[in-house]
Amino acid sequence: MNKILIAEDNAVNRELLRELLEMRGYAVVEACDGEEALRMIDETQPDLVLLDIGMPVLDGFALARKIRENPRLSSLPVVAVTAYAMQGDREKILNSQFDGYLSKPVNSRFLTEELDRLLVKQVNQDLSQNQASGTQPRSKAQAAREG
Repeated sequence: MNKILIAEDNAVNRELLRELLEMRGYAVVEACDGEEALRMIDETQPDLVLLDIGMPVLDGFALARKIRENPRLSSLPVVAVTAYAMQGDREKILNSQFDGYLSKPVNSRFLTEELDRLLVKQVNQDLSQNQASGTQPRSKAQAAREG
């Protein structure tokens, strides 16, 4: 089962995302601000992060930068979930260390498409790395391929 971290300061938005994810069989962990999210990434090792841009303490751009600067986390898929939906915002965000973009309110179909795209990409990267090193695939990679 894939684990997804929701980093969102708005409780209603967190609840909506959690329900959408749990209905699709994902395990969910949550953080209310960027600093807590960074701590939760380290503690829970999620497979993907849904990251609000406008969070207190450490905003989404700063958190994405910290994730990319950490060699252990640099390949962790990070999706911006934001109300920034003006022309050019998507491109700006995707050029700022994010792997995906979802505008609020979140469309459940687009959420599913982004998760499928990024989690399959992650599994393929894991398989390539394991084949190169001669090790067996990780169990969560096997689960993602099978389900």
